[in-house]
Amino acid sequence: MKAEAWVFGLLTLFVLIVTPIYWLMSKDPTGTTALVMTFFLSLLVAYYLAITGRRMDARPEDRKEAEIMDGAGELGFFPPYSWWPLYCALTLSVIVLGLVFGWWLFIIGTGLGIVTLSGWVFEYYRGDHAH
Repeated sequence: MKAEAWVFGLLTLFVLIVTPIYWLMSKDPTGTTALVMTFFLSLLVAYYLAITGRRMDARPEDRKEAEIMDGAGELGFFPPYSWWPLYCALTLSVIVLGLVFGWWLFIIGTGLGIVTLSGWVFEYYRGDHAH
């Protein structure tokens, strides 16, 4: 986590330097506000990653003497194939079209969204890939 904390720390420093320059050159309150919020968000993420990096054991990416072999092994569970993200995307398009064409389509899309999102969340609780 230390490498990631450094990346976000450098981003925070960059936004801290750019924000007053942007304000002085443009006098745009909206863009300046967005940059200030970006500063605080990147500071929050950098702080979280730095604190989490101190609490965890050093990963191979964080050690200078690590070998490539140290990172071998299981990295976690990656789902095989799934059709549920496609169905969720199609349902989201129905919901957005419902905002354009009428509330009746929005309500249908919301009902479909509950079904498709539940299917995606509970996909690995039944069937061939159940845990």
